[in-house]
Amino acid sequence: MRLEIESVVDEGLGHSAHLVAVDGEVLVVDPLRVVDRYLRLVEQRGWRLAWTADTHTHADYVSGGPELARRGATFLASRGAGLEFTHHALDGGDELDLAGLTLRALPTPGHTPDHLAYLLLDGTRPVAVFTGGSLMVGTVGRPDLLGADRAEPLARAMWRSLHEQLLVLPDDLPVYPTHGAGSFCSAPGTSRRVTTIGQEKATNPLLAAADEDAFVAQLLGGLGSLPAYFSRLPERNRRGPDPAPVARLRQLGVPQVRHLLAAGAEVIDVRPVADFARAHVPGSLSIALRPVFASWLGWLVPEDRPLVFVCDAGTDREELLRQCANVGYDRIAGELAGGLDAWVGAHLPTGALETVAAADVGADDVVVDVRQANEFVQGHVPGARNVELGSIGGFADRLAGPVTVMCGHGERAATAASVLARDPATRVRVVLGGPDDWAEASRRPLAVDA
Repeated sequence: MRLEIESVVDEGLGHSAHLVAVDGEVLVVDPLRVVDRYLRLVEQRGWRLAWTADTHTHADYVSGGPELARRGATFLASRGAGLEFTHHALDGGDELDLAGLTLRALPTPGHTPDHLAYLLLDGTRPVAVFTGGSLMVGTVGRPDLLGADRAEPLARAMWRSLHEQLLVLPDDLPVYPTHGAGSFCSAPGTSRRVTTIGQEKATNPLLAAADEDAFVAQLLGGLGSLPAYFSRLPERNRRGPDPAPVARLRQLGVPQVRHLLAAGAEVIDVRPVADFARAHVPGSLSIALRPVFASWLGWLVPEDRPLVFVCDAGTDREELLRQCANVGYDRIAGELAGGLDAWVGAHLPTGALETVAAADVGADDVVVDVRQANEFVQGHVPGARNVELGSIGGFADRLAGPVTVMCGHGERAATAASVLARDPATRVRVVLGGPDDWAEASRRPLAVDA
């Protein structure tokens, strides 16, 4: 019997889907909505798609399980998820034959109440475990997806799941989590994607907690903020998403874009920060296309608003639409045909943002650092104020005077500045660089919060 396990990673979402091939019959664990990458791998290896499984009801992306089921896979999911479409429901302890190996569902609530891990066995010998959002590399899944009032009970459930279901497995057993570095579903961890039970026992700081109370306090004390779209996607995944839209951007003339703008569409400029700063459609939102594009789109833009994109010749349109679809954004109106040149050619006004090098940030500047709080406390320009990018819209009227916006490199700062600049009374500039660049240029230490 031949067992092959391949992981397909989405760095931006901090997500790994795992393809488990047993004598060529394939199970896909926790796929994203756009399934082309998995299907290409199946075809390249000469495998046959047979099953797909979700470990829990996902909040950070739209599940690709229903789409793989449309392609012929049997969709496995927790009975506790209450899914409203055809699937093979599993309870903790249920087993399934996978071409001669056994897949056992382990009840592991904590990240979500319905969570299952999947243990793969050859006879009675464990060969791999797929832990979804429970045990991860150097951390565990966050228990607050259902709100602060559910966080402590779920953290306690996580403790029991770990100690009763997972940490009793052999130390050399490979562990394949779904969430990892870059995922807002995880507590802070490391950049590795695969681990073992023994490695986690030896190095995972949360597993070093003296008892359940200490574990709960440590876990809950290390959680950051959550993207806005996390509140929408669990229900969408429970009902069953529509098939992902066709990966093609409609070309929109300037009059069409102006009409869409007047009707409430969101114009998102995905060009590099420097290009956006030089000139852009007034009121447009800067989210440079990069691996984390989807997370910031989901955090800042209402799901029901039509989207118009401003691209350039180098924009990967297929990647843009893939990221939109994976977090549930289907109302894609199209892109401005001819890019910003067409807008300028129509003699329409443009906006601009002042940029400044990190070395030129002065002691008297009002600096707003839009990184996450856990990044900010580790080192920031002295006197800077931390307003996370996801919250910047609520602070637009509280930032009096000229504002200098900073992040780690410049992309998040440009996004924040594009939000602030929608108020014509706000004077804002973007730092191209981050605190480390400022410290190197000024030869001064960063401020660190205790």
